[in-house]
Amino acid sequence: MNIQTKFSDKVKDLEASAIREIFKLLDKPGIISFAGGAPDPELFPCEQLAKAASDVLLKQGKVALQYGVTEGYTPLRNWVKERLISQGIIKDGDFNETIIVSGGQQGIDLAAKSLLNPGDGVVCELPSFIGGLNCFRSYNAEIYGVTVKSDGIDMNELEELCKAHPNIKVIYTISTFQNPSGITMSLENRKKLLELAEKYDFIIFEDNPYGELRFDGEDVRTMKSMDTNGRVVYLGSFSKILSPGLRLGFTSCHKDLMERMIICKQVQDVHTNVFAQMTAYEYIKNNSIDEHIARLRMVYGEKCRFMCECMDKYFPASVTHTTPQGGIFLFCEMPEGHDSKEVMAKAVERGVAFVPGSTTMIDDKAVYSTFRMNYSTASFEQIEKGIKILGDLLKEEVGE
Repeated sequence: MNIQTKFSDKVKDLEASAIREIFKLLDKPGIISFAGGAPDPELFPCEQLAKAASDVLLKQGKVALQYGVTEGYTPLRNWVKERLISQGIIKDGDFNETIIVSGGQQGIDLAAKSLLNPGDGVVCELPSFIGGLNCFRSYNAEIYGVTVKSDGIDMNELEELCKAHPNIKVIYTISTFQNPSGITMSLENRKKLLELAEKYDFIIFEDNPYGELRFDGEDVRTMKSMDTNGRVVYLGSFSKILSPGLRLGFTSCHKDLMERMIICKQVQDVHTNVFAQMTAYEYIKNNSIDEHIARLRMVYGEKCRFMCECMDKYFPASVTHTTPQGGIFLFCEMPEGHDSKEVMAKAVERGVAFVPGSTTMIDDKAVYSTFRMNYSTASFEQIEKGIKILGDLLKEEVGE
């Protein structure tokens, strides 16, 4: 039997994340990877989390190891809600409900599953997050791309898309320290996006896993904080501020949509890992997560600035890069016509890895001259060594 003929239309054309596939190339000893999307493991609060986990098991083990409620462990869920209120992202007593999910990715999936029918339109940024793109592909959505400029989504281009495609139901954006570009959408554009949502009747998925990692510049208000009609689904995560291995995220949106999402989550995994939720809450209760985040900001800021300095020193002048004010990524661009997939393969042979731009695009088979770099996990020594190696290769490739 050819089992592939039995695959559902939802999954038959999906491919494994190219970023995950790149990791398979990284077994070479001594390779310097700028390809990951992870926080620096040296900054994990391992001792504090170990104590928190031990205390949970010893004192509340019968609760931690039992089934839990779909919406999330109540103390953690209340803490998240109160934090969102204190940050001005939601208001107490408004139309929003907040739940704990199994990582930010599940929040995207639950919202998409609750809203999208085959053929519905989803607008994604160009470039965008592979996890979001694959999620929308899995629901047979029509995906349209809109260019990310230095101040975020090109709003004129977006409005033309909305005029041409009345099936558009969702706009997906990582508006702050975007993955992969590191760009932050301006306040003016955020307000404009909300206006367009009203005008063309679509929902905004505001994915914000990096928002608390600002190390330069001033905070920009979230769209959720300006959402008066429940058009914004706000997606957050503990992955970049505490630990990705805990698989904890949170979602806040209109209570009517949340009702559907909760039912969908009951089908998917019943509830988020109770032990992980209780461990995270025990850590938060007995430690200052804000002090921990402040340390992340300081280190990532130093690493980002150092990587940019090394790029300016070692890269050919024709290869440009973004300069983020936070997060963990920046984006590079070679002169048009150069294939970053081919360059990546050569870079791996020399001991350096990055993510080619094709993985961040709707048409991932086309040739792109862009590539994503992560600065959070490598050491300062690795950053300089890796950027120099990559710079030498790029000079050969672009003829400088």
